[in-house]
Amino acid sequence: MASYIIEGGHRLHGEVTIQGAKNEALQVIAATLLTSEEVILENVPDILDVNNLIKLVQLLGVEVTRLSHDSYRFRAQEIDLDFVDSPQFLHESKILRGSVLLVGPLVGRCRHAVFPKPGGDQIGRRRLDTHLIGIATLGAECEYDQERRAFRIEVPQLRGAYMHLEEASVTGTANVIMSAVLAEGKTTIYNAACEPYIQQLCRMLVSMGARISGIGSNLLTIDGVERLHGTKHRILPDMIEVGSFIGIAAMTQSELTLKDVGLPDLGLIPQMFRKLGIEIIERGDDLIIPARESYEIETFMDGSILTIADAPWPGLTPDLLSVFLVVATQAKGTVLIHQKMFESRLFFVDKLIDMGAQIILCDPHRAVVVGKDHQTRLRPAVMASPDIRAGIALLIAALSADGTSVVNNAEQIDRGYQHLHERLNALGAHIERRDE
Repeated sequence: MASYIIEGGHRLHGEVTIQGAKNEALQVIAATLLTSEEVILENVPDILDVNNLIKLVQLLGVEVTRLSHDSYRFRAQEIDLDFVDSPQFLHESKILRGSVLLVGPLVGRCRHAVFPKPGGDQIGRRRLDTHLIGIATLGAECEYDQERRAFRIEVPQLRGAYMHLEEASVTGTANVIMSAVLAEGKTTIYNAACEPYIQQLCRMLVSMGARISGIGSNLLTIDGVERLHGTKHRILPDMIEVGSFIGIAAMTQSELTLKDVGLPDLGLIPQMFRKLGIEIIERGDDLIIPARESYEIETFMDGSILTIADAPWPGLTPDLLSVFLVVATQAKGTVLIHQKMFESRLFFVDKLIDMGAQIILCDPHRAVVVGKDHQTRLRPAVMASPDIRAGIALLIAALSADGTSVVNNAEQIDRGYQHLHERLNALGAHIERRDE
């Protein structure tokens, strides 16, 4: 187990170039299975989840060549279906949540897929119904093997169909899209997720010869084609890392410049941080967060307490609510954080309370944060990262704390942030990583 040893209280300064988006990378790497031709991906983040998925597609028979520190060439000339049925594949897939994205390409190209209930963050129920029902609507037959604890999908004939997704699941939408592009006939997906990374997946598939209309909306129409060809695709900057570094700057009262943030695709993120009183200056595709001694939370127009809640795109991404919560602990004012999508994602707040934060956990979905306006510093603590996003929130709290903190289970943070302690130390932080 790895740990971060963080000496808090240091102000940071400098520039940060934002890494490629984790969630997009997982989708487009999976999509390389849809063609036997070469696909080149640029701006691929060097993080644990992405690296593990690359290893998994290599085990499936995909030729992978690293062209530079952030670009790869993939060629899925042959896919090893015997490996898909192997115990090793089930084991490797189970420990990686992103492995579920291989289902759509395997169904689309090979008409066969096997996958376990995947692992990943322990943040509450994450149902697979949207994936399975959507793929079944296209003609797949799915059954659960109790002995192997895995789903098995066979496709006698893959045909386009109309479907209304029960929920706007991002990975569910991606899997249905990747199944449908090689199906016979027309597929209409209503209530599709329309996050920028889904839009990117669609644009990449179109560049490979797919026929998709409605990109950017929640109504997608796909006319199936017989085959797809190779392409070159660049991954967007990671909006979650953008928000994380905004939070780091605010909590440490530091001035940071965030380079190449992909501003048009950030949605509500800058706006919601401004509601917490954080100054954000836009300059081209960069964001500048000036050093401020204090930031004050807005209220609603009638004077009631501000609520920050997640919602499907173009609403606020749930992946940043942990960061908003920790940033609010040192703001001036009070805010209600409402995590609607996952019932276990706020349970890390007890660690912040131990550090001296004033938080009332109302229920599994809501927490009231009373900010301390940097008048009382957080206390150092020894903590463990339960998931990627809670992990970064705890690390941000430790950076602002008065003393030395320890964040164990650092591998969780590694799943979403590349070379994090090295990049923060280059800005003036004092973080040591220990691997045991």
